[in-house]
Amino acid sequence: MSVTIETINLTKRYNTGGTVLLALNNLNLTIEEGDCFGFIGPNGAGKSTTIKILATLLQPTWGEARICNHVVGYESRRIRPLIGYVPDSFGAYEDMVVQEYLEFFAAAYDINGAKRKQMVEDVLSLTDLAYKRNAMVDSLSKGMQQRLSLARVLLHDPKVLLLDEPASGLDPRARIEIRELLKELKKMGKTILISSHILPELADLCNKVGIIERGELVFAGTVEAAVRKASMGQVLHVAVSERTADAANLLRATPGIAGVAVDDNVMHVTLNTDVTDTSFIASRLVGENYRVILLREEEVNLETAFMRLTKGVVQ
Repeated sequence: MSVTIETINLTKRYNTGGTVLLALNNLNLTIEEGDCFGFIGPNGAGKSTTIKILATLLQPTWGEARICNHVVGYESRRIRPLIGYVPDSFGAYEDMVVQEYLEFFAAAYDINGAKRKQMVEDVLSLTDLAYKRNAMVDSLSKGMQQRLSLARVLLHDPKVLLLDEPASGLDPRARIEIRELLKELKKMGKTILISSHILPELADLCNKVGIIERGELVFAGTVEAAVRKASMGQVLHVAVSERTADAANLLRATPGIAGVAVDDNVMHVTLNTDVTDTSFIASRLVGENYRVILLREEEVNLETAFMRLTKGVVQ
């Protein structure tokens, strides 16, 4: 498949009162056509900066960003018709109803006449906002405003969607509705770059993820690959019927075990990264006459992968 989004040593520096803030540090990212790419990182990691550069709203300090093989900063006029950008906050002109709002932006993309009317109808239907066509934009709930933002960027049928925290601040029902809408857009073949802090939903929606911390890419690949990487050095929860402290000391002295922590009579056993067979733990305990009443491998999902692959530092 062809590459739709690419960054090459993308770097962004800010000078604030004599202090240099490195928002992006040699970011190398590749997103292929049709990918739904989840962009994950703590606040201040560089997610919004990356998305704004790709949306042609910021210039990088150095390095390069490409959309559909067009270079940001040099071919921005060619890029803008290809992208739809939804920022993390909704902005609208006052005293406009939903249909007027969409017609205004359709006109900005030089969509006129019968085609404009049809495109507005199509995006209202796709985002399930047709019944709100005459509602004042500033009277809509946050969830409906986010759906309207998506309707706006779909008017010109862009190939690429750049979504910065589209589910931020939404209630559970609105989040589910946005997620289902994004799934529909994914089926339509759109290439989607989405940043979010709601990791279970990204795992359900995205086929690939990138984890960024302090402006540097920590991981990029499939969700499954992130989980596999985080599973190295896995943790097991173990409990015995009695003498927990002695059992913990026994395991600490056992080859293949990196550490043992005890919490409320449950041992949290961290294995060395090269250990794949965990059966030796039960054998070791039973061989020393301990009765094992709990032996459970800690579930590793996108949330635990994120916690293990990042250090928790912010700029």
